[in-house]
Amino acid sequence: MDNLNKYMRFIPGIEPLNESSEEDLWFVFRGDKMLVKNVGEQIDFPNSIDVSNLEFIDTYYIGTLNNRNCFCAVVDSEPNNLNHHLEFQTLRNISMNLDKELFTVCARAFSVILWDRNNKFCGRCGSTTETKANERAKFCPKCGFISYPRISPAVIMAVVKGDEILLAHNRNFAGDMYSVVAGFVDAGETFEQCVKREVYEEIGIKVKNIKYFDSQPWPFPDSLMVGFTAEYDSGEIEVDGNEIETAAWFSKDSLPRIPLKGTIARDLIDWFIENH
Repeated sequence: MDNLNKYMRFIPGIEPLNESSEEDLWFVFRGDKMLVKNVGEQIDFPNSIDVSNLEFIDTYYIGTLNNRNCFCAVVDSEPNNLNHHLEFQTLRNISMNLDKELFTVCARAFSVILWDRNNKFCGRCGSTTETKANERAKFCPKCGFISYPRISPAVIMAVVKGDEILLAHNRNFAGDMYSVVAGFVDAGETFEQCVKREVYEEIGIKVKNIKYFDSQPWPFPDSLMVGFTAEYDSGEIEVDGNEIETAAWFSKDSLPRIPLKGTIARDLIDWFIENH
C-alpha cells in the first residue's frame, strides 16, 4: 500500500484504511450541487471540522486522496449553519476549476451517491436493499439480487478531414457552442462500431482509421466518456435534426465557441489544433 500511495494520488476503497482525522475530505451533495470551500480564487473541499455540524442522510467512504480519507455524503436541504467560506455549487461549474484527477474523485463521489439514491429498493422484487460490506454493491435480502453502480459507456470523437475538424451544435448546448460528436454505446456494440454508427446517424458521413484517444468519467449522470480520433471517409453532412441542429467542418483558425478546458471534448479539439 505504501508503494501504491507513491504511485497514485487517489486510491479507491470500500472501507477506510486510515484512522479518521480532522483532515478527512468530505464530498457533500445537495441534489446536483456539491459543497466546496472557497480559498481565494481556488476551490477546495471541506474537511471533517468544516462539516462537523451537518446532519447527513447517507455516507460512504470512497478511498484516499494523498493519504487522506475521502467520504461522500448527502444533506436533504440547504444547511443554515454553514461556515462563511463554504457554499454549494453545481458539479459542472466546479469541474472547470479542477485538475482531471480531482475531478474523477468528484465524479466517483457523485456516482456513488446517485447509485445509492436509485437503488434503495430491489429492481427485481421491490424489497428494501442493504449495502454490502465488502464491495460497492446493494443486495436484496429477500431474493438475493445484487446491483452494482451503473456505468453508461459513451464514445466521443474528433473526426478530421484534411485540416478541418467536424463540430456540431446539439440542441441541448447553451447558446452557440459547438463540440465534437458523442453518443452512448448500445448493448453488444464495440466502441469502434459505436463511433461509426453515431457519426453516420447524427451527421450522415462515414469515418475510418478510428484510434483510441483517452477517457474521462462524466457523472451527468453516470457516463464513462471514451474518446477516439477518426478520419473522414465519405458522404456529405446531413444532420439528424433530432439531437444535432447543425454541423460543419472548421479549420483551427475559424473555430466557433467550443467547450471549456478540463473536458475530454476540449482535449480532442486541442489535439486537433496542435496537430493540424
